[in-house]
Amino acid sequence: MTDTLSSEPDADADAGEPRDEAARRLTPHASLGRAVMLVNPLSGSVGPRAEAEAEAILADYDLQTQVVVLEAGNFDQAIADAFAAAPDVIFVLAGDGTARSVAAKARPNGPMIAPLPGGTMNMLPRALYGTADWKLALRRALEEGEPQSVSGGEVSGEYFYCAAILGSPALWAPAREAMRTGKVRLAWAYARRALKRAFTGRLRFSLDGGPRRRAEALVLISPMISKAMEEPDGLEAAAMDPSDASQAFRLAANALFSDWRHDPAVSTRPAKRIDVRARSKIPAVIDGEPVLLKSEATVRFIPKAFRALAPRPPAAEDSL
Repeated sequence: MTDTLSSEPDADADAGEPRDEAARRLTPHASLGRAVMLVNPLSGSVGPRAEAEAEAILADYDLQTQVVVLEAGNFDQAIADAFAAAPDVIFVLAGDGTARSVAAKARPNGPMIAPLPGGTMNMLPRALYGTADWKLALRRALEEGEPQSVSGGEVSGEYFYCAAILGSPALWAPAREAMRTGKVRLAWAYARRALKRAFTGRLRFSLDGGPRRRAEALVLISPMISKAMEEPDGLEAAAMDPSDASQAFRLAANALFSDWRHDPAVSTRPAKRIDVRARSKIPAVIDGEPVLLKSEATVRFIPKAFRALAPRPPAAEDSL
């Protein structure tokens, strides 16, 4: 754990980046006096030098900062201590699950949260900052960020701010991520595994108390990253309902390569409450994190889930 106050820039920090005064000026759109940054060096795309690199970047700004390394066994206490310090903003350089946990704890009245891309899928950071480079995301938050409310959803105590996939096609999410990073063979292996598990149990769901329907899977997308929604008035609920294996294969291909909304097996509409039932536990992916839900679950739309420190409008690189 390290406390630093603003100082002269480290000559070795961020080699090649502009060093003029304008590049080091804090955003005029938010009041920033104190910040805490949580770093998990063992997370997917962070690395052992992250603590020192973060301190070097933060030292460029007129800001009182504290960098905290998350270690096995101290996650909960470190997060609690970060909130107890009453900072203006908490930066989170860790996995997707940790970022979601910190954002969920902040709620609308807590400090601003800046989830940096340190995980595997990085859905929320990419939606906010438009990059998978955590150093660039950190500077964008510091220099261009402003407080903005982020909407989301909640299911069985799990909060999500980008998307939740319920049903056996939840296994398509790893395939899409592998395809995006150019790992075609891995993407194909994930897709084949998802198809083998398809049709093992259909979902029954209702939207806002309406009639109960059936689907192979249900995708719930936050307004922040939905291509189909212009106003934050609910989650975009997309029902995927392939009738046979050939349609499932086509839908899987569309999910990997194109806008899946154009597939005839998909129907979408906004909803604020979604009730879901199945004969057995429901596989799901919540903002990139796999979870197993009970056989009955209710998803709620949360108009103001937490406040992010991010440029406006959000970059939404991962719009769905």
